[in-house]
Amino acid sequence: MAGPDSANDGDARAAGARMPGRPLISVVMPCLNAAPYVSEAVESVLGQTHGNIELVVVDDGSADGSDQILARLAAEHVGRIQLVYTNRLGPYPARNAGLRRASGDLIAFLDADDWWRPDALERLYEALVAHDADIAYCGWQNVGEGIRSEPYVPPAYEEDDPVGHFLRSCPWPIHAALVKREIVDRLGGFSERRFASMDYDFWLRALVLTRRIKRVPEVLAFYRWHNLGQVSAVKWRQVLDALDAQREFIRHNPELVAHLPAARLRELTEGQVLRLAYRAFWRRDLISAQKLFRHVAARGAYRLPDVAHVASALLPMALYRGLVHLADRRHA
Repeated sequence: MAGPDSANDGDARAAGARMPGRPLISVVMPCLNAAPYVSEAVESVLGQTHGNIELVVVDDGSADGSDQILARLAAEHVGRIQLVYTNRLGPYPARNAGLRRASGDLIAFLDADDWWRPDALERLYEALVAHDADIAYCGWQNVGEGIRSEPYVPPAYEEDDPVGHFLRSCPWPIHAALVKREIVDRLGGFSERRFASMDYDFWLRALVLTRRIKRVPEVLAFYRWHNLGQVSAVKWRQVLDALDAQREFIRHNPELVAHLPAARLRELTEGQVLRLAYRAFWRRDLISAQKLFRHVAARGAYRLPDVAHVASALLPMALYRGLVHLADRRHA
């Protein structure tokens, strides 16, 4: 995926090569209006103990001064940061633009409002080498104002049934893994068809290419929650885009899911939509609840105890809200 600036690759490698003998890791970072956080994210990358790192930052049309901050950081770290400019393409097309400029043998992704532990890439790289893996992944923690989230280390998927685990949910956030460049190139980067689950789609398609994955059982990555505008907060769209990715995976890879009974596949796909519809309802995210219950109704993927919730979601939103509000008042 070398781009038109590949003539500068040698300079970028030399500038970042503080640890001889280690391969270059390219870190791709999309940025949109992340002025309060982007300096911390950039320093998190450049301060990695792995040493041989290039950072490709794609500013996707920021209007809050992020571009000026990035220009200053690039001037302070000459040769270690490539700046790419796009115009409101969205995070995954921006990542693809960054991948076209990346020259590393290994690829990692970090958003402009997140960060890593200083030894994150070193620990992931060591796991790749020690276990001849194509992807190394780690634990993470959600952080931010008002967020109370414990550190989370995922299961060792490679020791069980990775297909079953990956179909259950996205196995890790985008910044909790290190991937060999060959895998990224064979995938052709990220699909740009699914607004809210393109990372999940990416990891599902990667699983088709390799099951050589290895867990680092430590929390190395930190995901910042800071407003409801994040993709992760658009729950109904995220759920239905994830379902679409699951269906495509199942449709194109019948041999990989042959060991899973049909009932189990339904539970992992349409059954997950129903469970998340209830979760949205109990959190009173009624927009998501209505969308998801209506999807369940259209697919007939519900049982007799679900009828009241599914039927009420078929009402217009004003009536649906009123019905829920009336029920809340009676319970109060």
